[in-house]
Amino acid sequence: MLGPQQIIDFWFAEGMEKLWFRSTEVLDDEIRERFQHLWQRAASGELEDWACDAEGALALVIVLDQFPLNMFRDEARSFSTEARAVAVTRDAAAKGFDQQLSGNHQAFLYMPLMHSEDLMHQDEAVRLFEAAGLASNARFARHHRELIRRFGRFPHRNKALGRASTPEELGYLASREAFTG
Repeated sequence: MLGPQQIIDFWFAEGMEKLWFRSTEVLDDEIRERFQHLWQRAASGELEDWACDAEGALALVIVLDQFPLNMFRDEARSFSTEARAVAVTRDAAAKGFDQQLSGNHQAFLYMPLMHSEDLMHQDEAVRLFEAAGLASNARFARHHRELIRRFGRFPHRNKALGRASTPEELGYLASREAFTG
């Protein structure tokens, strides 16, 4: 059975960094094939015990937050476990688990806060990324927060979530500044 270490080894394997934010169909298929059953278990609450230490919480966040973005690209399901990932992140940070991680590991633990459409979570993401000295991530967190401040949601998710876009959102999505996920 797969455990936290296998998730961390996979996600942080050599060469994966270049695919984190520019995935391929091949990677999406691989994640779906290898990890969808694990995501389903995490979504149903079967992997709660993973959140009892820093590495386990990180692995659970990757399964709940990152994997569905790959497995269900452009579908509503890609955001279906986001709230649970946020809860794991907030609990891990409250317990100081984030301080036991460094670099990209810490960044991915915080990532669900940046993915949330809740402004309070966005503020928390910026604070945590800045406090950790993760300047590049903090820059993206500030950008995400500004989108939530401006629109109250991420316009690029509207189609997948079956939401009607406002004229302002459509203008933004057609612009050069548009963030498309």
